[in-house]
Formats: sequence, C-alpha cells, structure tokens
Amino acid sequence: MERSPPKEGRVGVKLDCALAMDALEDVPDIARAAEAVGFQGLWANDTKHNPFVTLAVAAQHTTRLELATGVAAAFARSPMVVAQTAWDLSRLSGGRFLLGLGTQVRAHIERRFGMPWDPPAPKLREYVQVLRAVWRTWQEGTPLRVEGTYYRINLMGPFFDPGRNPHPRIPIFIAGVNRLLCRLAGEVGDGFVVHPLHSVTYLREFVLPHLAEGLARSGRSRGDVQLYAPVFIAPGNTSAEVDAAVARARARMAFYGSTPTYRPLLDVLGYGDVADRLHRLVRERRPEELAAQLPDAVVDAVVLRGGYEEVGRALRARYAGLVDRVASYWPFTPADRVGWTRMVEAFHRT
Repeated sequence: MERSPPKEGRVGVKLDCALAMDALEDVPDIARAAEAVGFQGLWANDTKHNPFVTLAVAAQHTTRLELATGVAAAFARSPMVVAQTAWDLSRLSGGRFLLGLGTQVRAHIERRFGMPWDPPAPKLREYVQVLRAVWRTWQEGTPLRVEGTYYRINLMGPFFDPGRNPHPRIPIFIAGVNRLLCRLAGEVGDGFVVHPLHSVTYLREFVLPHLAEGLARSGRSRGDVQLYAPVFIAPGNTSAEVDAAVARARARMAFYGSTPTYRPLLDVLGYGDVADRLHRLVRERRPEELAAQLPDAVVDAVVLRGGYEEVGRALRARYAGLVDRVASYWPFTPADRVGWTRMVEAFHRT
C-alpha cells in the first residue's frame, strides 16, 4: 500500500534520496518505491547515465517526488540545451523539477567532455543568466539577448520556441566547495548543493558565512536559498554491517579527499595536510593506500552510523535548522526497503 506523504518535522527539513547510478532500466521501480517509502525528493547524478533522461523516466512513474539533477555538469552542455531540457522536465513532471548544476573539475571538462575550461564562478554566473533569459523569452515573449564574456545568445525564432509553461519557475541549485561558488549560490541561486565530504564545522564556518555574503549582495535572506546536503551514512542491522558500511564510506571519502579542489573540506577540520598526502598517493598511483590515510576524526565528523532508526534520528538531529534538505549519499535501493523505511519513519518521528 502506498504511504501518505510524510509531514515535515518541526523545522521543515526534507529527507530525499539518491538514484542509483547503475539503475537505468530500474528507474521506474526505484522511483515508485522511493515515493512510497516517503522520500520527498530524488536526486540523479551525472556519472554513468544522463540524469535528465533518468528523471524524465522517473517523472512518468511518480506524482509527488521532487526530481533533481544532483548535479549536472554545466560546462559539458550548452546553456540553451539545458534550458530546453529543464523546461521540458518541469512541464513533464508538473513543476517538480529542480535543476542542480555543478562546474566539475578542469580535467573532466577538458579531457572527458572535450570542452574548454574557463574561470568557473564567473562562467557559471553567466550560464545561470542565460538560462533565466531563455525561460523569460519563452514565458513572457521578451527579446532574447545575452552578450556576455562566455556566451552570446540572441537568436530565438517561433520555430524553436516551445511556448509558455504552466510551471515556469525552475529552481536552480548551484553545487560547489569553495567560497566563490558559495557566494554565487547566495547571489543568484535558488539552492546550494553541499559536497558529501562535509562536516558541521564546514557548514557553519565556511558555507553559511560565504553564502550570507552572496545573499547580502542580492538583498536576499537565508530563506531564499535551500541548502541540500547529501550525507555519508553507515547503517546496518548488526555491528559488523555498520563497520563494513563505515569502511565503505571511508574509502569513498578518501577518494574525494585526494582531489585538490576539495581540500577546503578537510582543511576546515585541520587536516589540509591529509588532503595533500592523499593527492600525492594518487599521483604515485597508490590508490589502495588512500583509505588508511584518512584519520578517524575526519570519519567521525562526516559519517553518521548505527541502526537504520538511529541514523534517521541522527540525520534530523545534526541537520535540523542547518540545511533544508538531506539525503543519503548512497543510492536508495528497493532491495533494502525495510531498512530505508525504518530510517525515514525515524527521521519524521524525531
């Protein structure tokens, strides 16, 4: 039996989930199950499959779930193409689509996507400007004219205009780690996607102050921007399962920590030297040694562990009043539906 939509807790934080990266053919079943379990949003990563395609499928098999790219690589795609895709997904989903955009790192943009690399913060600012200009043209009939440093977009004839959308307000979430992208989200975004290798210290001492600077520049308040935090969790039914889940999280965290772009996440905890060591091991092609280099203190500051109910309660306790939406970094799997259901119910009971 399908569950009723869960009531939000005292502070209104939403509990979302991630869509499995290998789940292209299983998207209909996963999306239906996620909605039935009681998740409020479904985030699709831009890794092995196109997140816009997977969310188009999910939209056809759900009625309540918000559907978000978490996140799509902006600079791998023309802003006009993304504007059109987001416009269609908003219409297709009945206004449930959230557009999450990230800059990715230089190596991926240049070597995986074959696209030019430019200063990411100013280019993403202009990218968002293009998106909203295109949407205004389609919705209001205003002339399309963006003459920027990175994009010159000024051609839109009736043959290519999809027309008005009953759901034209498409929230744009900006993902980032450094201060420039935090400020940009506060200035021009509707949301900010926090990196999963985060701590409460990083959120309080780094993200929120820089976000506030951007908000001040745009004359907005904290309530105008949603913070979404994917979280490393380590749930299990036994201590052995929890330990195995912690080891899995440690390995993935060390992988992320080896990327120089993500150094601020460890630096704020006083472990910038660990980030440097991890990066050196990758350069030396010794990836099997990464996990052992990550201190327990970093794991403790990032990972929530315990039984499913315990993790559900801990998610709300840690993030209530701090962010607006959370989700497990690990994708939702219907095969573990009982455990996920216990976590969701505990989250909403707390």
